Amino acid sequence: MAGRPRYDLLPTEQPNPRSRRLDSLLPRQIATLMNREDRRVVSAVGRVGRAMARAVDLIVTALESGGCLFFVGAGTSGRLGVMEAAECPPTFNTRPSLVQAIMAGGRASVFRSREGAEDRAGEARRAIAKRVRVGDVVVGIAASGVTPFVRAALAEARRRRCRTILVAMNAGSPLRRLADVVIAPRVGPEVLAGSTRLKAGTATKLILNILTTATFASLGKTYGNWMVDLQPRSLKLRARAERLVQILGKVPPSKARRYLRAADGRVKVAILMACRNLSARAASRLLREAGGSLRRCLGD
Repeated sequence: MAGRPRYDLLPTEQPNPRSRRLDSLLPRQIATLMNREDRRVVSAVGRVGRAMARAVDLIVTALESGGCLFFVGAGTSGRLGVMEAAECPPTFNTRPSLVQAIMAGGRASVFRSREGAEDRAGEARRAIAKRVRVGDVVVGIAASGVTPFVRAALAEARRRRCRTILVAMNAGSPLRRLADVVIAPRVGPEVLAGSTRLKAGTATKLILNILTTATFASLGKTYGNWMVDLQPRSLKLRARAERLVQILGKVPPSKARRYLRAADGRVKVAILMACRNLSARAASRLLREAGGSLRRCLGD
C-alpha cells in the first residue's frame, strides 16, 4: 500500500444522512434508527455469500491437511477475532491451537483500547513469523480496509505460503491484492460516523460466525443442527449433552447418563454407543475411521 491512505474517502468514515440529527433524537428514536440500519447489515452480508463459501472451502481444505486458522485484527475487529477463536473449543471440541487470534497490541488490547496498536506493522510481521506455518489460513479483519497491522500480517502470511482471506467493509480496499478471498459487504455508513464497532462490527461478527460454523459442520463437528462435539464442562452443557444422547440415541435419561460416563463425556461416542450398542472403545474406533463424522457412522 503506497503512501498514506485518504482516510476521508473511506466508506467507513462517511456520514450517514439518515442519522444527521442523531443528537436531537429521543432514545426510542435512536433505537429505531439503529435497528433499521442493522437490518441493512444482514442483507449486505447475504450478498457476499459466494465469497464466504469460497473462504469456507479454503479453510476446510487447510484444516483437513493439518493447517490452522488465524484471525488477525485491531480494535473491534481484533476483539471479534479473539471471541470467535475462543468459542471454537467449547462449541466444536477443537484443540486451542487449531483456531487462534492475533490481536494488535496483544492480550492487554482485548480489555482496554490501544488505538495506536493498529499502526504497528512490525508487531504483526513478528506475530505471524512466530505462530503461523505453511498451510495455515490467515483471516485479516479490517473494517476500513487499510489497517497497517492487518496489511503487514497478510503480506507476511503470503510470503510464508499461507492462504489468506480479507474481511473488510471497503470493497475497494488496497489489501485485496494480499488475499486469496475477499469478503467485503457494503454495509453503508455508520449511524455514528466512523464508529465501526456498530454496523461494521455486526457484519464482521456475522461473517466470522458463518466461517467457523460452516467449516466445522463440513468437518463433521455437528450432526444436523445439533452441537454433538461440545465440551460438557458446565451444568448447562452437561444437561445439553445428556439431552443429545437421549434424543439422538433414543434412550431414557438414566441410560444417557451412563453412556456419557462410559464415554468420558464425549457426546458423539455416547450417541454411537446408544445407537449401535457398542462399547466406548469400539465407538471411538468407528468414529476415527469415519473422520469424526457421526453421520457417516450412522449411515444416514
